Amino acid sequence: MQLPVAGFTGGVGGGVANQARASRRLPRSCSTIAVPAYGEPQSAARALSYAVERAHWLAKPHGNMPRPTGVDTCGARALVDACLARTPEGGWLDARQTGELLGHYAIPQLPQACAATEQEAVDAAVRLAGPDGGVALKAQWPGLVHKSEQGAVLLDLYGGERVRAAHRDLSARLGEVMTGVLVQPMAPRGTELLAGVVQDEVFGALVLFGLGGTTSELLADHAARLAPLTDTDVHELITAPRCAPLLSGYRGGGPVDLAGLEDLLARLSLVADDLPELAEAECNPVVARPDGITVVDARIRLLPRRAWDPYLRRLP
Repeated sequence: MQLPVAGFTGGVGGGVANQARASRRLPRSCSTIAVPAYGEPQSAARALSYAVERAHWLAKPHGNMPRPTGVDTCGARALVDACLARTPEGGWLDARQTGELLGHYAIPQLPQACAATEQEAVDAAVRLAGPDGGVALKAQWPGLVHKSEQGAVLLDLYGGERVRAAHRDLSARLGEVMTGVLVQPMAPRGTELLAGVVQDEVFGALVLFGLGGTTSELLADHAARLAPLTDTDVHELITAPRCAPLLSGYRGGGPVDLAGLEDLLARLSLVADDLPELAEAECNPVVARPDGITVVDARIRLLPRRAWDPYLRRLP
């Protein structure tokens, strides 16, 4: 990038004249340096502001690379290789595979069980939430992404009879397309957030963070940083979205577990850095509470890719 220099004028001709005078003042060995000229003062001021902003960015401390514990990289690698061996073109992982992959990185998840039949769903509900506990039923089929939009989620199901009725309702509405259901206990209330990863064709993996829930795409309150993240990157990522005040306590609300949230983003950064085949991963919602962080729902898509050039992620 060419940087602006002092001494510009508003007109094109004046800029050229200044460039010529500047060239005469330069040593002979530097006489070939290009000095930018701008037709409008606003353009020069904007370029100068970008140069100053970049200088401040380069001067910031880089921070230290977090090292999450309890990570099974080999298990994650084997899972991805097995999935791509079955479907070489890639695609969305099912709920079981998604939970297993996140589990290899010790990412905290809401307990879940896959059920193929009505009775299996009832048994799973009792096992996960007790005979009187509330559960959610989420229909499953290949390629399902937005469950709520498809009417594939039923919440607050208390007791075996309601679970049976909900399973019959999903089966009647969705028909043969439904391959089973995911059973989960009802998540505790908290601040709903989004955390995820997306692969950029030029820069590599980006870690995303922001407001989650059903209005996530509508409000689009998200920020992103290049993986791998340092602890400084993680802190900036958490404080960048407009929803950041909700995390430290807003209008009487208690602060969430910020250390747990930082740990979650560090683990997602490690997933992105370890697995170039991970085209996108979205944990939404992530329920943040004072006593912990829990991923309630997640989706992961794989594509056959090779490792990125590491220098693409280290901008000069």
